[in-house]
Amino acid sequence: MSSDAAPFRLPYRHLNDAEVELAHLEGDPDGRIDGSGGSCSIPVSSPSALSHDGALQQKNGSSLKTLVLSCMVAAGVQFGWALQLSLLTPYIQTLGIEHAFSSFIWLCGPITGFVVQPCVGIWSDKCHSKYGRRRPFILLGCLMISFAVTLIGFSADIGFFLGDTNEHCSTYKGPRWRAAVVFVIGFWMLDLANNTVQGPARALLADLSSPDQCNSANAIFCSWMAVGNILGFSSGSSGLWHRWFPFLTTKACCEDCGNLKAAFLVAVVFLIFCMFVTLYFAKEIPLERETAQHLSDSSPLLNDPEQYQHESTQTKLEKVDNHHFSEMDGKTRMDASFDFQHSSEEGKVEALNGPGAVLVNILTSLRHLPSGMHSVLLVMALTWLSWFPFFLFDTDWMGREVYHGNPSGDATQRKDYRQGVREGAFGLLLNSVVLGASSFFVDPMCRKIGTKSVWAISNFTVFICMAATTVISLLSMSKGFHSIQHVIGGNDGIKIAALVIFSVLGFPLAITYSVPFSMTAELTAGTGGGQGLATGVLNLAIVVPQMVVAIGAGPWDALFGGGNIPAFAVASVFSFAAGVLAVIKLPKLSNAHSSVGFHGFG
Repeated sequence: MSSDAAPFRLPYRHLNDAEVELAHLEGDPDGRIDGSGGSCSIPVSSPSALSHDGALQQKNGSSLKTLVLSCMVAAGVQFGWALQLSLLTPYIQTLGIEHAFSSFIWLCGPITGFVVQPCVGIWSDKCHSKYGRRRPFILLGCLMISFAVTLIGFSADIGFFLGDTNEHCSTYKGPRWRAAVVFVIGFWMLDLANNTVQGPARALLADLSSPDQCNSANAIFCSWMAVGNILGFSSGSSGLWHRWFPFLTTKACCEDCGNLKAAFLVAVVFLIFCMFVTLYFAKEIPLERETAQHLSDSSPLLNDPEQYQHESTQTKLEKVDNHHFSEMDGKTRMDASFDFQHSSEEGKVEALNGPGAVLVNILTSLRHLPSGMHSVLLVMALTWLSWFPFFLFDTDWMGREVYHGNPSGDATQRKDYRQGVREGAFGLLLNSVVLGASSFFVDPMCRKIGTKSVWAISNFTVFICMAATTVISLLSMSKGFHSIQHVIGGNDGIKIAALVIFSVLGFPLAITYSVPFSMTAELTAGTGGGQGLATGVLNLAIVVPQMVVAIGAGPWDALFGGGNIPAFAVASVFSFAAGVLAVIKLPKLSNAHSSVGFHGFG
């Protein structure tokens, strides 16, 4: 085959069996997408890149015990993520960062989710370590998480030693800038570490699973994430850590700080335990080193007929074996790897053999989307514009608007604020339980009324809930309501209503974590495969809104006098618009739905 020949594209096979996975949003609220390889429901690397033993391992799969214990690290990561989601926005305000700027710390999540995870996925695909392709990255990521959460927990003490105020934390109300800087460094490092672990952890499970184990493996992984969420939110809702570990409270670190510090230290111990279990039971086959020629990977999104002009319509691929592709006409045999190649002849950027190529392919694919994908991206963007304000400020909302606390106020206000934050963490626990239960009903609903209608219902539910938070906030903060609370017991009613909203939001969240990705899989199914790239494009509709909200939500709230009501009110408008556009613009697809399970917030 001459060097100037057109790149040969291999159509994907068994496309109907592929499912699209969201790796941690990132929860999670952070928009994390799995770019790692695997063999199951996760975008995979070429089977020809594995050794013969590795291919045999994928074919035969692993025992149930191995699958269960090999993905236990997901629970450890999710434990820390649940604490991050529930406690850190309120905590940064106790260090002197105003509410208007507290959302800025969340910028790193969507950025690293979009950039780091695809890069880590490619690096792990090509890792030749004797310990396997995925385990080195899992080990590195877990160590980074442990260091980051320790840095966050001890940020107040570190700031004290670096020169922050000598006044006791119980009486000092001013900013502690050195502690805040340490906190932000740890927070951003935590986002980076989460994205380092999530992709390889999912890919590892896919590597160990046979095709008929895919559904079971995915359910196991999601179950561990549910366990981590429940433990993390339970830990965050407890206000007793400083009593159980009194030595963690210091002159610079009072009750709320001591609770945070202890909860994160427990998270570190749990994560390290889960990591060792995963590393021990996940028996990976090392990737063999060999020289591979380039083979262009045909993307389903690059749906331009011109890009296929060099393909022979008579060529049909029969099998892939021993790193060779056998054609039915017997004319061509070639060594293959799924590296990407640049095609200057067509004026298009093809994926190169490097991590930056993933981002290039995702961006250039926007010009060649299949019919209907633009509507999916638009609705997805509006959906996340409505979700992310709640993810950022849910526990802060409980502390401020529902419990009338203030992290920078007097002792009573700070106590009320801490109590509200803990109740908010409990609300997130209820949210996770409802989310997990609702995930079992998404598939039947999609089969009965269609994915389009289910997604629309989800957005209208969010609209009702976000509008309800605005009404509850205005009612709770009104002077007239304050004057009669002691007569009608309205304050307790407001608190219960807030927890009900937390719980109800678990239902549309389950839909948000599954339906858009199944729709993307179906829309791209007829164009040749490559759902990993399709999901990467969909990820743009997640991370860009998250960055917009992280930059604009705080200043927008400050424009109307502070608090969380303005951001929640705008979120209700976005969710209503998303529901209307879902009804009008989304393509009508088949009622079949491939559930992607419980993804949690990460």
